[in-house]
Amino acid sequence: MDEAQSLVADAASRIFRDLGDPQTINNAEDDSWRAPLWSALEEAGLTSAWVSDELGGAGAGIGAGFAVLRVAGEFAAPLPLAETLLAGWLLGMGGIVLPGGAMSVAPTRRGDTLTLGADGVLSGVARAVTFAAEVEHLAVLAQGSGGAVVALVTVADCACRDGRNMAGEVQNSVDFTGVTPVQWAALPDGIDAGTLLLMGAAARSMQMAGALQTVLEIAVQYAEERVAFGKPIGKFQAVQHNLARLGEEAAAAIAIANSAAFTIEHMDGWDGNGVFLDVASAKIRVGEAAGQGSAIGHQAFGAIGFTQEHILHRFVQRLWAWRDDFDNEAIWAAELGRRVAAKGGEGLWHSLTAA
Repeated sequence: MDEAQSLVADAASRIFRDLGDPQTINNAEDDSWRAPLWSALEEAGLTSAWVSDELGGAGAGIGAGFAVLRVAGEFAAPLPLAETLLAGWLLGMGGIVLPGGAMSVAPTRRGDTLTLGADGVLSGVARAVTFAAEVEHLAVLAQGSGGAVVALVTVADCACRDGRNMAGEVQNSVDFTGVTPVQWAALPDGIDAGTLLLMGAAARSMQMAGALQTVLEIAVQYAEERVAFGKPIGKFQAVQHNLARLGEEAAAAIAIANSAAFTIEHMDGWDGNGVFLDVASAKIRVGEAAGQGSAIGHQAFGAIGFTQEHILHRFVQRLWAWRDDFDNEAIWAAELGRRVAAKGGEGLWHSLTAA
Protein backbone atom coordinates (compact mmCIF):
# COMPACT_ATOMS: atom_id res chain seq x y z
CA MET A 1 0.00 0.00 0.00
CA ASP A 2 1.54 3.31 -1.08
CA GLU A 3 1.28 6.64 0.75
CA ALA A 4 -1.79 7.83 -1.15
CA GLN A 5 -3.64 4.59 -0.46
CA SER A 6 -2.67 4.78 3.21
CA LEU A 7 -4.15 8.28 3.42
CA VAL A 8 -7.39 7.05 1.85
CA ALA A 9 -7.53 4.08 4.24
CA ASP A 10 -6.91 6.39 7.22
CA ALA A 11 -9.72 8.68 6.11
CA ALA A 12 -12.07 5.73 5.78
CA SER A 13 -11.08 4.44 9.22
CA ARG A 14 -11.79 7.80 10.85
CA ILE A 15 -15.23 8.01 9.25
CA PHE A 16 -16.17 4.48 10.31
CA ARG A 17 -14.85 4.99 13.85
CA ASP A 18 -16.86 8.18 14.23
CA LEU A 19 -20.08 7.16 12.48
CA GLY A 20 -20.03 3.41 11.85
CA ASP A 21 -18.63 1.72 14.94
CA PRO A 22 -19.99 -1.87 14.99
CA GLN A 23 -21.03 -1.73 18.66
CA THR A 24 -22.83 1.59 18.19
CA ILE A 25 -24.70 0.23 15.17
CA ASN A 26 -25.45 -2.99 17.03
CA ASN A 27 -27.03 -1.00 19.87
CA ALA A 28 -28.97 1.35 17.59
CA GLU A 29 -32.74 1.12 17.75
CA ASP A 30 -33.21 2.25 14.14
CA ASP A 31 -31.26 3.09 10.96
CA SER A 32 -30.70 6.75 11.77
CA TRP A 33 -26.94 6.11 11.69
CA ARG A 34 -27.05 5.11 8.02
CA ALA A 35 -27.55 8.48 6.30
CA PRO A 36 -24.77 10.38 8.14
CA LEU A 37 -22.30 7.54 7.54
CA TRP A 38 -23.09 7.27 3.85
CA SER A 39 -22.99 11.05 3.39
CA ALA A 40 -19.56 11.23 5.00
CA LEU A 41 -18.21 8.43 2.79
CA GLU A 42 -19.69 10.04 -0.31
CA GLU A 43 -18.41 13.53 0.52
CA ALA A 44 -14.92 12.09 1.03
CA GLY A 45 -15.07 10.51 -2.43
CA LEU A 46 -14.71 7.00 -1.05
CA THR A 47 -17.82 5.66 -2.80
CA SER A 48 -16.52 6.72 -6.22
CA ALA A 49 -12.81 5.92 -5.88
CA TRP A 50 -12.85 3.79 -9.06
CA VAL A 51 -14.36 6.50 -11.26
CA SER A 52 -12.42 9.27 -12.98
CA ASP A 53 -12.98 12.95 -12.25
CA GLU A 54 -14.37 13.46 -15.75
CA LEU A 55 -17.20 11.02 -15.02
CA GLY A 56 -18.10 12.46 -11.62
CA GLY A 57 -15.87 10.28 -9.45
CA ALA A 58 -12.96 10.85 -7.09
CA GLY A 59 -10.35 9.31 -9.40
CA ALA A 60 -8.48 7.79 -6.48
CA GLY A 61 -7.55 4.63 -8.37
CA ILE A 62 -7.98 0.88 -8.08
CA GLY A 63 -5.59 0.46 -5.15
CA ALA A 64 -7.31 3.15 -3.10
CA GLY A 65 -10.71 1.57 -3.70
CA PHE A 66 -9.48 -1.79 -2.44
CA ALA A 67 -7.98 -0.07 0.61
CA VAL A 68 -11.41 1.38 1.39
CA LEU A 69 -12.99 -2.06 1.03
CA ARG A 70 -10.58 -3.60 3.51
CA VAL A 71 -11.47 -0.91 6.05
CA ALA A 72 -15.17 -1.46 5.36
CA GLY A 73 -14.64 -5.14 6.09
CA GLU A 74 -12.84 -4.34 9.33
CA PHE A 75 -15.98 -2.50 10.48
CA ALA A 76 -18.46 -5.03 8.98
CA ALA A 77 -20.04 -2.10 7.17
CA PRO A 78 -23.73 -2.90 6.41
CA LEU A 79 -23.81 -0.51 3.45
CA PRO A 80 -23.70 -0.92 -0.36
CA LEU A 81 -20.17 0.47 -0.49
CA ALA A 82 -18.61 -2.38 -2.49
CA GLU A 83 -21.67 -2.50 -4.73
CA THR A 84 -21.46 1.24 -5.44
CA LEU A 85 -17.74 1.03 -6.17
CA LEU A 86 -18.30 -1.86 -8.57
CA ALA A 87 -21.24 -0.13 -10.26
CA GLY A 88 -19.17 3.02 -10.69
CA TRP A 89 -16.27 1.03 -12.12
CA LEU A 90 -18.57 -0.69 -14.64
CA LEU A 91 -20.26 2.56 -15.66
CA GLY A 92 -16.83 4.15 -16.03
CA MET A 93 -15.76 1.38 -18.40
CA GLY A 94 -18.57 2.54 -20.69
CA GLY A 95 -17.92 6.25 -20.17
CA ILE A 96 -21.22 6.83 -18.38
CA VAL A 97 -21.34 9.67 -15.84
CA LEU A 98 -22.21 8.64 -12.28
CA PRO A 99 -25.84 9.33 -11.36
CA GLY A 100 -24.93 9.89 -7.69
CA GLY A 101 -26.10 8.03 -4.63
CA ALA A 102 -25.82 4.38 -3.69
CA MET A 103 -25.94 1.78 -6.47
CA SER A 104 -25.66 -1.95 -6.99
CA VAL A 105 -24.46 -4.09 -9.87
CA ALA A 106 -25.71 -7.10 -11.85
CA PRO A 107 -25.27 -9.92 -12.71
CA THR A 108 -23.39 -11.46 -9.78
CA ARG A 109 -23.68 -15.17 -10.60
CA ARG A 110 -22.36 -17.38 -13.38
CA GLY A 111 -25.17 -18.42 -15.68
CA ASP A 112 -27.21 -15.23 -15.27
CA THR A 113 -27.33 -13.65 -18.73
CA LEU A 114 -28.93 -10.29 -19.41
CA THR A 115 -29.51 -9.05 -22.95
CA LEU A 116 -30.16 -5.69 -24.57
CA GLY A 117 -32.35 -6.02 -27.65
CA ALA A 118 -32.09 -4.00 -30.83
CA ASP A 119 -35.04 -1.95 -29.53
CA GLY A 120 -32.98 -0.85 -26.51
CA VAL A 121 -34.98 -2.95 -24.05
CA LEU A 122 -33.44 -5.30 -21.51
CA SER A 123 -34.44 -8.87 -20.71
CA GLY A 124 -33.28 -11.51 -18.25
CA VAL A 125 -33.15 -12.15 -14.51
CA ALA A 126 -30.20 -11.61 -12.15
CA ARG A 127 -30.04 -13.54 -8.88
CA ALA A 128 -28.63 -12.42 -5.54
CA VAL A 129 -28.21 -8.71 -6.27
CA THR A 130 -27.31 -7.30 -2.87
CA PHE A 131 -29.06 -4.06 -1.78
CA ALA A 132 -30.93 -3.90 -5.12
CA ALA A 133 -34.24 -2.84 -3.58
CA GLU A 134 -32.56 -0.23 -1.37
CA VAL A 135 -30.72 1.76 -4.05
CA GLU A 136 -31.98 3.98 -6.84
CA HIS A 137 -29.83 2.73 -9.73
CA LEU A 138 -28.23 -0.48 -10.96
CA ALA A 139 -25.28 -0.81 -13.30
CA VAL A 140 -26.06 -3.78 -15.53
CA LEU A 141 -23.71 -5.72 -17.78
CA ALA A 142 -25.74 -7.08 -20.68
CA GLN A 143 -25.12 -8.69 -24.04
CA GLY A 144 -26.01 -6.51 -26.98
CA SER A 145 -26.02 -7.31 -30.68
CA GLY A 146 -22.47 -6.00 -31.03
CA GLY A 147 -21.02 -7.32 -27.78
CA ALA A 148 -21.08 -6.51 -24.10
CA VAL A 149 -22.73 -3.28 -22.97
CA VAL A 150 -23.23 -1.50 -19.66
CA ALA A 151 -26.66 -0.08 -18.90
CA LEU A 152 -27.73 2.34 -16.18
CA VAL A 153 -31.11 1.21 -14.89
CA THR A 154 -33.58 2.74 -12.47
CA VAL A 155 -34.53 0.17 -9.83
CA ALA A 156 -38.15 1.37 -9.76
CA ASP A 157 -38.50 0.10 -13.35
CA CYS A 158 -37.45 -3.44 -12.39
CA ALA A 159 -39.27 -6.25 -10.61
CA CYS A 160 -37.38 -7.09 -7.40
CA ARG A 161 -38.23 -10.24 -5.48
CA ASP A 162 -37.85 -9.88 -1.72
CA GLY A 163 -34.89 -11.66 -0.17
CA ARG A 164 -32.18 -11.46 2.46
CA ASN A 165 -28.65 -12.79 2.71
CA MET A 166 -27.20 -14.53 5.77
CA ALA A 167 -26.37 -11.17 7.32
CA GLY A 168 -29.99 -10.07 7.06
CA GLU A 169 -29.21 -7.54 4.34
CA VAL A 170 -31.48 -7.04 1.35
CA GLN A 171 -30.54 -9.35 -1.52
CA ASN A 172 -32.94 -9.50 -4.44
CA SER A 173 -33.62 -11.46 -7.57
CA VAL A 174 -34.13 -8.74 -10.19
CA ASP A 175 -36.17 -9.18 -13.36
CA PHE A 176 -35.10 -6.74 -16.09
CA THR A 177 -37.60 -7.92 -18.70
CA GLY A 178 -39.10 -4.96 -20.54
CA VAL A 179 -36.88 -2.37 -18.82
CA THR A 180 -35.50 0.51 -20.88
CA PRO A 181 -32.18 1.77 -19.50
CA VAL A 182 -31.65 5.40 -18.62
CA GLN A 183 -28.46 5.17 -20.67
CA TRP A 184 -26.28 2.45 -22.13
CA ALA A 185 -22.90 2.18 -23.81
CA ALA A 186 -20.68 -0.43 -25.42
CA LEU A 187 -17.90 -1.84 -23.24
CA PRO A 188 -14.27 -2.13 -24.35
CA ASP A 189 -12.97 -5.45 -25.62
CA GLY A 190 -12.15 -7.78 -22.73
CA ILE A 191 -14.82 -6.40 -20.38
CA ASP A 192 -17.61 -8.95 -20.06
CA ALA A 193 -19.63 -10.85 -17.46
CA GLY A 194 -16.56 -12.85 -16.48
CA THR A 195 -14.62 -9.65 -15.86
CA LEU A 196 -17.36 -8.35 -13.58
CA LEU A 197 -17.27 -11.61 -11.61
CA LEU A 198 -13.49 -11.27 -11.21
CA MET A 199 -13.76 -7.69 -9.99
CA GLY A 200 -16.61 -8.57 -7.63
CA ALA A 201 -14.79 -11.62 -6.26
CA ALA A 202 -11.68 -9.53 -5.58
CA ALA A 203 -13.79 -6.90 -3.80
CA ARG A 204 -15.50 -9.48 -1.58
CA SER A 205 -12.14 -11.15 -0.84
CA MET A 206 -10.78 -7.85 0.44
CA GLN A 207 -13.84 -7.22 2.60
CA MET A 208 -13.60 -10.72 4.09
CA ALA A 209 -9.91 -10.25 4.81
CA GLY A 210 -10.66 -7.06 6.72
CA ALA A 211 -13.47 -8.71 8.68
CA LEU A 212 -11.23 -11.64 9.64
CA GLN A 213 -8.62 -9.21 10.95
CA THR A 214 -11.19 -7.69 13.30
CA VAL A 215 -12.47 -11.11 14.41
CA LEU A 216 -8.87 -11.93 15.36
CA GLU A 217 -8.41 -8.67 17.26
CA ILE A 218 -11.59 -8.91 19.30
CA ALA A 219 -10.98 -12.61 20.04
CA VAL A 220 -7.47 -11.92 21.34
CA GLN A 221 -8.75 -9.02 23.44
CA TYR A 222 -11.51 -11.18 24.91
CA ALA A 223 -9.07 -13.99 25.71
CA GLU A 224 -6.92 -11.53 27.63
CA GLU A 225 -9.87 -10.18 29.64
CA ARG A 226 -12.03 -13.26 30.28
CA VAL A 227 -10.97 -15.03 33.47
CA ALA A 228 -11.70 -18.71 34.16
CA PHE A 229 -10.25 -20.91 36.89
CA GLY A 230 -8.30 -17.96 38.23
CA LYS A 231 -6.54 -16.79 35.06
CA PRO A 232 -7.29 -15.29 31.63
CA ILE A 233 -8.45 -17.92 29.17
CA GLY A 234 -5.72 -16.74 26.83
CA LYS A 235 -3.24 -18.45 29.16
CA PHE A 236 -4.69 -21.88 28.37
CA GLN A 237 -2.79 -23.76 25.69
CA ALA A 238 -5.90 -24.90 23.80
CA VAL A 239 -7.13 -21.31 23.51
CA GLN A 240 -3.68 -20.12 22.45
CA HIS A 241 -3.60 -22.80 19.77
CA ASN A 242 -6.99 -21.74 18.41
CA LEU A 243 -6.04 -18.07 18.37
CA ALA A 244 -2.80 -18.92 16.56
CA ARG A 245 -4.84 -20.77 13.93
CA LEU A 246 -7.16 -17.78 13.63
CA GLY A 247 -4.12 -15.54 13.15
CA GLU A 248 -2.87 -17.82 10.39
CA GLU A 249 -6.22 -17.72 8.59
CA ALA A 250 -6.45 -13.93 8.84
CA ALA A 251 -2.86 -13.46 7.64
CA ALA A 252 -3.38 -15.79 4.68
CA ALA A 253 -6.60 -14.01 3.73
CA ILE A 254 -5.01 -10.57 3.90
CA ALA A 255 -1.96 -11.64 1.91
CA ILE A 256 -3.83 -13.24 -0.97
CA ALA A 257 -6.53 -10.53 -1.10
CA ASN A 258 -3.79 -7.90 -1.32
CA SER A 259 -2.09 -9.93 -4.04
CA ALA A 260 -5.26 -10.05 -6.13
CA ALA A 261 -5.82 -6.31 -5.68
CA PHE A 262 -2.21 -5.58 -6.66
CA THR A 263 -2.52 -7.71 -9.79
CA ILE A 264 -5.70 -5.91 -10.88
CA GLU A 265 -4.12 -2.51 -10.21
CA HIS A 266 -0.99 -3.22 -12.25
CA MET A 267 -2.22 -5.57 -14.99
CA ASP A 268 -2.06 -4.76 -18.69
CA GLY A 269 -5.47 -6.26 -19.44
CA TRP A 270 -8.13 -8.68 -18.27
CA ASP A 271 -7.26 -11.37 -20.81
CA GLY A 272 -4.17 -12.61 -18.96
CA ASN A 273 -4.21 -15.93 -17.09
CA GLY A 274 -2.46 -14.32 -14.13
CA VAL A 275 -5.47 -12.16 -13.28
CA PHE A 276 -7.84 -15.12 -13.18
CA LEU A 277 -5.38 -17.23 -11.20
CA ASP A 278 -4.84 -14.53 -8.56
CA VAL A 279 -8.50 -13.60 -8.15
CA ALA A 280 -9.79 -17.18 -8.20
CA SER A 281 -7.14 -18.22 -5.68
CA ALA A 282 -8.08 -15.28 -3.46
CA LYS A 283 -11.81 -16.05 -3.51
CA ILE A 284 -11.10 -19.73 -2.78
CA ARG A 285 -8.56 -19.19 0.00
CA VAL A 286 -10.34 -16.28 1.67
CA GLY A 287 -13.63 -18.18 1.52
CA GLU A 288 -12.01 -21.11 3.30
CA ALA A 289 -10.49 -18.73 5.85
CA ALA A 290 -13.92 -17.19 6.44
CA GLY A 291 -15.33 -20.58 7.35
CA GLN A 292 -12.44 -21.59 9.59
CA GLY A 293 -12.05 -18.15 11.15
CA SER A 294 -15.74 -17.80 11.98
CA ALA A 295 -15.76 -21.17 13.75
CA ILE A 296 -12.64 -20.36 15.76
CA GLY A 297 -14.01 -16.94 16.69
CA HIS A 298 -17.14 -18.53 18.11
CA GLN A 299 -15.05 -21.10 19.99
CA ALA A 300 -13.10 -18.28 21.62
CA PHE A 301 -16.18 -16.37 22.75
CA GLY A 302 -18.34 -19.33 23.66
CA ALA A 303 -22.05 -18.73 24.13
CA ILE A 304 -21.72 -14.93 24.37
CA GLY A 305 -20.63 -14.75 20.74
CA PHE A 306 -24.00 -16.06 19.58
CA THR A 307 -26.00 -13.34 21.32
CA GLN A 308 -27.52 -10.45 19.42
CA GLU A 309 -25.90 -7.99 21.83
CA HIS A 310 -22.34 -9.01 20.94
CA ILE A 311 -20.74 -7.68 17.74
CA LEU A 312 -19.16 -11.00 16.71
CA HIS A 313 -22.26 -11.99 14.75
CA ARG A 314 -22.00 -8.81 12.67
CA PHE A 315 -18.69 -10.04 11.28
CA VAL A 316 -19.40 -13.76 11.08
CA GLN A 317 -22.73 -13.41 9.31
CA ARG A 318 -21.21 -11.07 6.74
CA LEU A 319 -18.28 -13.44 6.22
CA TRP A 320 -20.80 -16.21 5.50
CA ALA A 321 -22.74 -13.95 3.12
CA TRP A 322 -19.74 -12.48 1.33
CA ARG A 323 -18.17 -15.86 0.62
CA ASP A 324 -21.25 -16.72 -1.51
CA ASP A 325 -21.35 -13.42 -3.41
CA PHE A 326 -19.91 -13.45 -6.94
CA ASP A 327 -19.88 -17.26 -6.62
CA ASN A 328 -18.53 -19.26 -3.69
CA GLU A 329 -15.15 -20.94 -3.40
CA ALA A 330 -16.44 -24.29 -4.67
CA ILE A 331 -17.54 -22.77 -7.98
CA TRP A 332 -14.28 -20.85 -8.35
CA ALA A 333 -12.27 -23.98 -7.51
CA ALA A 334 -14.13 -26.00 -10.15
CA GLU A 335 -13.51 -23.34 -12.80
CA LEU A 336 -9.86 -23.03 -11.80
CA GLY A 337 -9.49 -26.80 -12.00
CA ARG A 338 -11.00 -26.88 -15.48
CA ARG A 339 -8.60 -24.22 -16.73
CA VAL A 340 -5.56 -25.90 -15.19
CA ALA A 341 -6.53 -29.28 -16.63
CA ALA A 342 -7.06 -27.77 -20.08
CA LYS A 343 -3.57 -26.24 -20.12
CA GLY A 344 -1.74 -29.20 -18.64
CA GLY A 345 1.31 -29.17 -16.41
CA GLU A 346 3.45 -26.89 -18.57
CA GLY A 347 0.64 -24.36 -18.81
CA LEU A 348 0.16 -24.38 -15.05
CA TRP A 349 3.88 -23.87 -14.45
CA HIS A 350 3.93 -20.93 -16.85
CA SER A 351 0.94 -19.35 -15.09
CA LEU A 352 2.60 -19.73 -11.69
CA THR A 353 5.98 -18.36 -12.75
CA ALA A 354 5.01 -15.66 -15.26
CA ALA A 355 6.02 -12.19 -14.17
